[in-house]
Amino acid sequence: MKRLVLLAGAAVLAFSASAQADGDAAAGEKVFRKCMACHAVGEDAKNKVGPRLNGVVGASWGHVDDYKFSPALLEGKEAGKTWDAETLSAYLEAPKKVIPKGKMAFAGLKKEDERADVIAYLAQFNADGTKK
Repeated sequence: MKRLVLLAGAAVLAFSASAQADGDAAAGEKVFRKCMACHAVGEDAKNKVGPRLNGVVGASWGHVDDYKFSPALLEGKEAGKTWDAETLSAYLEAPKKVIPKGKMAFAGLKKEDERADVIAYLAQFNADGTKK
């Protein structure tokens, strides 16, 4: 019985993680407009108040070499943390809960579907800004 409960729990967890990664990239492009004051993505993307987000999905924390990240984020980099879909979703929902002493001042995206859509949009971009 314990094994069945564990398997069911693992299946639910796997399904919810894949559901977050299966957002609508076109819708995510529209939601990303909320992020554009501080972030850029694409071939001509440059750092702004926040780092450019090319190749962020699956990347390690602090992966943009020419951006000055907060010490709190760099601690996560040293610990080997990555921006997987689950971590990105949590961060996009409430940045200060994931990195309490981080620099991001954005209040967050409260709707799960918007977070999934933004992640799907960002996942299209390679580290050099070209689309996959």
